[in-house]
Amino acid sequence: MNEYFFMFIDTVFGFIALFFLVKFLGKSQLNALTPFDFISAIILGEFVGNALFEKKAGITEMTFVIVLWGLLLYIIEKISQRYKGSRGFLEGKPSMAIYKGQLMYDELKKNRLDIDQLQHLLREKDVFSLEEVEYAVLETDGKVSVLKKSDYQTPTKSDLNVPPAPVKIAKTLISDGEIVWDNLKEAKLTEEWLVQTLHLQNISAVDDVSYAEWQPDQQHLFAMTYNIRDNDK
Repeated sequence: MNEYFFMFIDTVFGFIALFFLVKFLGKSQLNALTPFDFISAIILGEFVGNALFEKKAGITEMTFVIVLWGLLLYIIEKISQRYKGSRGFLEGKPSMAIYKGQLMYDELKKNRLDIDQLQHLLREKDVFSLEEVEYAVLETDGKVSVLKKSDYQTPTKSDLNVPPAPVKIAKTLISDGEIVWDNLKEAKLTEEWLVQTLHLQNISAVDDVSYAEWQPDQQHLFAMTYNIRDNDK
């Protein structure tokens, strides 16, 4: 029984320690996950896992491993921020997969990327033909940044000589059947108005709404109810 208790304590402590380690390293570590970061995460998880099931390793040893590994990652991050020349070695460099509409086979080969993989990455950017691409950059995190040829670019309002309009962010008013009171107050709306507007959309109660947002640009309330698909009989 004591063995399970100590395992419980180690697991909870490891979870909390890793949580604060991620908070300490910052969001940039999560948004731009390089191969080195990926390997580091696997190794750190292995360290914690071994500490959980190794009888001779306890909270003290787990703390030492997590702090040391987090400190090493932090030092590397600070070095790359301070010394520009080290970034290429520590973080890698972007590669030009397509340059002026031409496929750069040498860069693909260097990054061990084939045509099918490149097409997959391009489709994630809503590009379904290589003919549309003027430049494609393979970033250090494995994603592709694309600049389309002018003939395939979406025209902007300035291109069409359309006067600009102010842009406002939609606010979530209902989430999972519950009113988000802070957003409702910030939008200067009331619960009475919300209920009445839902009735106009044939929605009887707030509890029936899975999601609703107020779109200030259109002065419109968009609401979605709980729709459960019946199993085919």
